[in-house]
Amino acid sequence: MQQALRYTDEKSDKFWRIETAGCELVINWGKTGTTGRYEIKDFDTEDECEKQAFKLVRSKEKKGYTDMQDFDAVHHLYFDTEEYGLHPLTSHPVFRACFSEELYYDCGDEEAPFGSDEGNDTLHFLEESIRKRPKMCVADFPELLIVKEWNLTYLPPEPEQTDDELKTQAAQTYHGLKGDQTLLQTDQVILATVFGQIKIMGKLDAALQVLAFRSLMRMERMYRLLWNWDKEEPPYNISIMRRDLERFVNRDC
Repeated sequence: MQQALRYTDEKSDKFWRIETAGCELVINWGKTGTTGRYEIKDFDTEDECEKQAFKLVRSKEKKGYTDMQDFDAVHHLYFDTEEYGLHPLTSHPVFRACFSEELYYDCGDEEAPFGSDEGNDTLHFLEESIRKRPKMCVADFPELLIVKEWNLTYLPPEPEQTDDELKTQAAQTYHGLKGDQTLLQTDQVILATVFGQIKIMGKLDAALQVLAFRSLMRMERMYRLLWNWDKEEPPYNISIMRRDLERFVNRDC
């Protein structure tokens, strides 16, 4: 079930939205025009979940809520909450469809987009920034976060960089941080911004799309050149992120 309702009177104008997925349902409500608040409920069976959702809809209708036919799920902004953390039901429908692996909802795996401290912080700052400025230029966000907020060095991936140049860069020190860690930090922030924008907005800036694939390529090169990765296939997390980004770009999901 997926349904959006609206209530208006002389004093208020608010929306109430419900959606089910398996044995879980999400309720999203607030002032019309805002992203609102979220509540997620779990049930033992899908049937019980659907029955409860139907019951909640009927209850709202009895209170004067009517069908919100113009609710636009595609252009709605989706934000995680502190209570539930990373969750599919507080993510944009496009993100859910294209990025369904557990990797994207893992806040403890250093290899996951939002699992490292850098990735988690990036998503948090990105959410706060978009809440304040929904039409902000997200493409500039990685550099602004690293340089302005963290006072560290931003090293975007260079398309023509040779292996020797990458090794030299990795051997240097930037703001007291080793070069390879500075490079990795930049790539983690870029990728967390990329997946974060899709997770919140269901779209991706063209400049970020280019940076995403370059960062994935540089990460794989660093694994091989610096961290002794000698397998034919890239590390699992890189393979998954590259595959799913390609599906998203080609709208094959």
